[in-house]
Amino acid sequence: MSTAPAAKAAPYGGPAAPGAASAGEPAARPAARTAASARESAAGPTPLAGIRVVEFAGAGPAPFAAMLLADLGADVVRIERPEPGELPADPADTMLRRRTIVVADLKDADDLARVRALAASADVLVEGFRPGVMERLGLGPEELRTANPRLVYGRMTGWGQSGPWADRVGHDLGYLSITGMLHAIGPAEHPVVPLNLVADYGGGAMFLVTGILAALLERTRTGRGRTIDAAMIDGVAQLGHAQFSLAASGRWRDERAANLIDGGAPFYTVYACADGRHVAVAALEARFYGALLDGLGLDAATLPARDDPANWPELRGRLAAAFASRTRDEWAAAFDGTEACVTPVLSMREAPAHPQAVARGIHLDHHGRLAPAAAPRFDGAAPGRTPARPARSTLDDALAAWTMEEA
Repeated sequence: MSTAPAAKAAPYGGPAAPGAASAGEPAARPAARTAASARESAAGPTPLAGIRVVEFAGAGPAPFAAMLLADLGADVVRIERPEPGELPADPADTMLRRRTIVVADLKDADDLARVRALAASADVLVEGFRPGVMERLGLGPEELRTANPRLVYGRMTGWGQSGPWADRVGHDLGYLSITGMLHAIGPAEHPVVPLNLVADYGGGAMFLVTGILAALLERTRTGRGRTIDAAMIDGVAQLGHAQFSLAASGRWRDERAANLIDGGAPFYTVYACADGRHVAVAALEARFYGALLDGLGLDAATLPARDDPANWPELRGRLAAAFASRTRDEWAAAFDGTEACVTPVLSMREAPAHPQAVARGIHLDHHGRLAPAAAPRFDGAAPGRTPARPARSTLDDALAAWTMEEA
């Protein structure tokens, strides 16, 4: 039997301190300069520079999608209600970065006319209301395209624009629950709440942005916008494509912790260490599994065969006992630089100090608050300097800024 190697220093530090136009498309205009975008400089590549976005304030995936568009260089004007709702916007919220924020009373005829004028100069509109709300305000896609046929209209909902549940209220967890994916996540005993990463942001915002970018690209050929019906339940189902495909071919059991990549396999799971913290193990391939056993000081000849799921409970117990003999950081140091695919499970406070995160500048000091930097990256460029805070403005000033660019 081999002996586990001596621990090295932990591999990460402590907590971190705070061209020509195509047919049907008008020539590209200069980047619009509202209050927020005017202060943005040297912020990294901006492939959406010159794209104007009207965002109707809300919570969850719609504002996240608007942030992604702003991070890519779009000029985003966020329209908020005169009085805060149940989830009022925090002016220091880093998700509101690079925005111009204006207030509009959509029940006031004058404000509504200004909002329509702003939409007439926009490339994209993002809204996350229940179906029919924008139409009742006279701000639906058909009405707005009368003045602006090029408008790409992004609609973000949980249940979608159609179907018997379209008008129901809901939140991320409820949308996720009917997709089959919540059932698949967690230990055998019960599903777990995967934050709001899966439905809100993965199945919602990311697919909304994908639809918007595709519609903008198509518009260069047709000169007309599209309406994007981005439903979280649709997006989550697409995210679960691999699991549905495996199940259809008989290679996925419809139960938790019983499959290769759902925590069922003892070589693809999380283990507790001596200090109560954890390591992640993803040693799927035989070579990586061999490196895992070497690092743990275990002999494969004394262990049950890993390819038979019937052996998984016994094998899990052996691996769990080994990991419980050292602290998380000791194991992280012992496996550093190996092919075992063993990594420390870091807290949100620890993660920004990991050397890979530091090297790539994954987190930025956002005016005294730590925040993730923009992603993805273009041509290897760094994310750029601290992004601008949201800038408060007025409907008239925002409209004047866009109108001036068109003059």
